[in-house]
Amino acid sequence: MIPSDVVVAMDSIEWTHERVRTALEGLRDDQVRESSRLPGWTRGHVLAHLANVGEAAVRQWQNAYEDAPVVPFYDGGTEGRNRAIEEGATASAAEHVARVQSVMDRVEGLLDLLDDAAMARRTGFRDRTAAAIVLAWWRETSIHLTDLDLGVEHTMWGAALREHLVGYLGARVPEGIRLDLEPTDVDEPRYIGDGRTLTVTGAANDIVAWLAGREPLAPVRAKADGVEVPLPELGPWP
Repeated sequence: MIPSDVVVAMDSIEWTHERVRTALEGLRDDQVRESSRLPGWTRGHVLAHLANVGEAAVRQWQNAYEDAPVVPFYDGGTEGRNRAIEEGATASAAEHVARVQSVMDRVEGLLDLLDDAAMARRTGFRDRTAAAIVLAWWRETSIHLTDLDLGVEHTMWGAALREHLVGYLGARVPEGIRLDLEPTDVDEPRYIGDGRTLTVTGAANDIVAWLAGREPLAPVRAKADGVEVPLPELGPWP
């Protein structure tokens, strides 16, 4: 049986794709060369990365569907990934849009085909299953859409994505610290980590954006024993 969180992700991906398509409408070459919200990356870098991830995911899902031998997620590993981003970043707006849209179309087509057996097969994505790549693609499209800075903020993230991201990004919490997440706008208290307790408050999506290494739209604060303290330095992306 396909895990319930993967089913939720599959239901959300097509909606997220539509938000991506809308954001890219009328994209100009000068906008592609402008800075994104990711330090050191232009919008072209973000779009190239998104297309590269999508194409890599499609290859893994296709192999899972055909029960073919496992192949690496990226040709050339991390170096190949980084080289492909740099090479792809300079494409024109029209080329970026066409490539990203093509990838999203192929993702949607393959996800309609994958059954329980295919979803459970191991892949070249960190030796995880095809189902794990569905969750990864959900994260990638949702977060990088906001990184493009084309009118979509992380306020679009719904409760299901917040729950998934908190669980996934819990690995970033420093050792010896427990974060009690207490959103001020919704009733979604959660905790991650283990150790000295810090209570983190702010809007739910701002808290999750901070966990994801993105800039909150409104302040996110931490307290220890009722006294405000600096937010902890989070670890690397899992």
